[in-house]
Amino acid sequence: MRHGRWAFDADADQPLEYLNLRGVSEVVAAQRRWPVVARRARRAGVDAGQVFAVAHAVVAHWWDQALYWEREEIWPRRLHLLAGGDAGAELGRWRVVGRDAAVFPEAVAVAEALLDPAMASLAWRLGDEARPGARVEDDPFCGRLGERLGREWLGPLIAADYDSALGDFSGALVRARRGVVARGWRDDPWRLRAEREPVALAGQLRVLAAEARTGGSGTRWGAAVPGEQRWRIEGLVAEACEELEQVHGVQSGTTAEVAQRLLRHLSRSADLLDRALMDAAAGAVAAGVALEDVAGWCRVPAGELAEILAGNQED
Repeated sequence: MRHGRWAFDADADQPLEYLNLRGVSEVVAAQRRWPVVARRARRAGVDAGQVFAVAHAVVAHWWDQALYWEREEIWPRRLHLLAGGDAGAELGRWRVVGRDAAVFPEAVAVAEALLDPAMASLAWRLGDEARPGARVEDDPFCGRLGERLGREWLGPLIAADYDSALGDFSGALVRARRGVVARGWRDDPWRLRAEREPVALAGQLRVLAAEARTGGSGTRWGAAVPGEQRWRIEGLVAEACEELEQVHGVQSGTTAEVAQRLLRHLSRSADLLDRALMDAAAGAVAAGVALEDVAGWCRVPAGELAEILAGNQED
């Protein structure tokens, strides 16, 4: 990366050597800002590369969702400028090629925010009243982050997105504040889980090439299922995981006490997963997947599944 240009990795097999940043001064400004943020990370005793990896994973996740954000205006404008003025019919390809440059200002801003002790205190404030990782619509941490990015409307959307690198980060902060000892990656807010890492440019280009050869593989889940429904499914799964976490370490005490705790947590998690299962099934059927296929994946008879989905719609 060089001021005025955005160079690509050597393994990104595509004709462009770099993106011209003329006209996107905010990307150039972020390039100049990043060394300052990196020094702040080092002063805080954190590896700057880890800080950027977490921040980049957060904004790359948002980038995938932003196609369905009606109020997002910054990224589309920036992407067209990176494409020379208008991405035109190649918008899909430019969303891949231009992603990292387009989101770089927000990645730097998120990194700076996550290093800010005042932001940590906002996460703790909610954590004092809720389970680690829980989200509410007026989550002050998410609301302030949206403001710092110049998108005041973004807070509730972030808050509804339970299963994300940002949720891992804030959850780890809250657990540390409470003195809760977790396991593995859950202890370190700066450790990025492998499944949270954004797909690299080279990998995305390979997917585009494969889809071009096969004529595509159907409508994507994110395009076919409304964001509210996807977030609800993710939230239910996240809550179920939290319930299951409580199962560990509860097998001491009288038989009645242990059985009560185990069964309550297991019953609650099973109920949450059942609701997520039906929400996912409804989304798949509404998107055009054959009811028989969905029923087979759910291990529910097709007729019974149809009745359940019809009943849920009436409710």
